[in-house]
Amino acid sequence: MEEKYYVSEEGLRDLKNELQHLIHVERGEVIEELKSARAQGDLSENADYDAARDHQAYVEARIKELEHMIKNAELFESSSSNQIRLGSTVEIQELDTGEILTYSIVGSIEADPLNGKLSNVTPLAEAIMGKKAGTTVTVDVDEPYDVRIIKVR
Repeated sequence: MEEKYYVSEEGLRDLKNELQHLIHVERGEVIEELKSARAQGDLSENADYDAARDHQAYVEARIKELEHMIKNAELFESSSSNQIRLGSTVEIQELDTGEILTYSIVGSIEADPLNGKLSNVTPLAEAIMGKKAGTTVTVDVDEPYDVRIIKVR
């Protein structure tokens, strides 16, 4: 069975846009890089040619990866439930520091914790999934810590 990648509509759109950019823009740029490097002569000691080949390998690998993710994408809707699930936005308080943080729970391919998008497979997300505002949970990591769920949107 193929692995499913949980994504929002916005996340799926971003993946498709990146794929189109790689196919229609980056591939052409790589071809030009290769032509330019070949024109320099001896390919055995040509750093520009090696760099262009590396760029080509990256682009082609990323295209395959994106095609696989898009093919196996499973959309989730933003949550309007009072229970935390994929698509929920939560406000939590770390009880040991008092710090209040806000995260949207997303699939792993959309995760960007520095911008408030937390993967559903992180210990924090796993600890709070299915819970409601007002609940205190322990996050099971090497040094466990407690968080209180303040708000679920």
